[in-house]
Amino acid sequence: MDNAATGAGTPPPPLSGGETLRAQRSSMGLSLEEVAARTRIPVRHLEAIEASDYSRLPSPTYAVGFAKAFARAVGADEVLVAGRVRDEVARLGRRQPDYTPFQVADPARVPSRTVAVLGIGAALALLVLAVLWFGTSMLRDGTGSAPSAATPAAGPVASAPVPAVRTTPPKTGQVSLLATDQVWLRVYDADNKSLYNDNMKPGERFDVPADAKDPKITVGRPDKLQVTLNGSAVPPLGTGERPIRGVSVSASAIAARLSAAGTSASGGPAASSAPTGPAPAPPAGASASNR
Repeated sequence: MDNAATGAGTPPPPLSGGETLRAQRSSMGLSLEEVAARTRIPVRHLEAIEASDYSRLPSPTYAVGFAKAFARAVGADEVLVAGRVRDEVARLGRRQPDYTPFQVADPARVPSRTVAVLGIGAALALLVLAVLWFGTSMLRDGTGSAPSAATPAAGPVASAPVPAVRTTPPKTGQVSLLATDQVWLRVYDADNKSLYNDNMKPGERFDVPADAKDPKITVGRPDKLQVTLNGSAVPPLGTGERPIRGVSVSASAIAARLSAAGTSASGGPAASSAPTGPAPAPPAGASASNR
């Protein structure tokens, strides 16, 4: 009797953020698919929020943001829900990653090795031409010591080798994003319209639409995403220590990264002044289809 009386007087614990959202959604008669259509959040992420399983979400930041969007869609108090979700994530001991703006190097400001070789070769060629012109002018002026003295003929002057010009990657073509492991990826255009927003499975590929206006990406693990232009891979966009965002993946931006890396968009190595063997065959294009 005493225990029953004591239990009856104890208020029930408050609902978690996910339980609050599930109860509100049920009261409105909405399905998860309908909420996903309103918020553009994948159903599996909505299920994870309702189950308070935040380990299935890309990061704590996205957990809070998705929960607020969920609350707005079902008419719940988004401030209350966001606060509860934030507290629940904090209790899990997960550290929110710090975003560091990712600055793409401008190849025009960083001269490559080939450009430096070309500059040195051009300077040597100009120096040889200046010496020849000056020597010829002196001979024409007749500044020799005696008219009868024979002037030795000048020996042939070897011309300076001109380094081969590197092939410039095309600024148009197909940019593809290939997941080498499970990775969360969002692709959006200049109007912040999402072109892709999901977790990619290993081997899954997304082709950036050619008509997309200044497409950019935000990715949770940049070391798990391979970016290619016409089948030619560029170096990884990051080390994977933290997510990156706002990285341009337009064809011109990727072509610039290929140029800076010394690789043409056709897959062959850049030409240099030293003789080399036959160029390796270009890699075959990725066979995986879009999601």
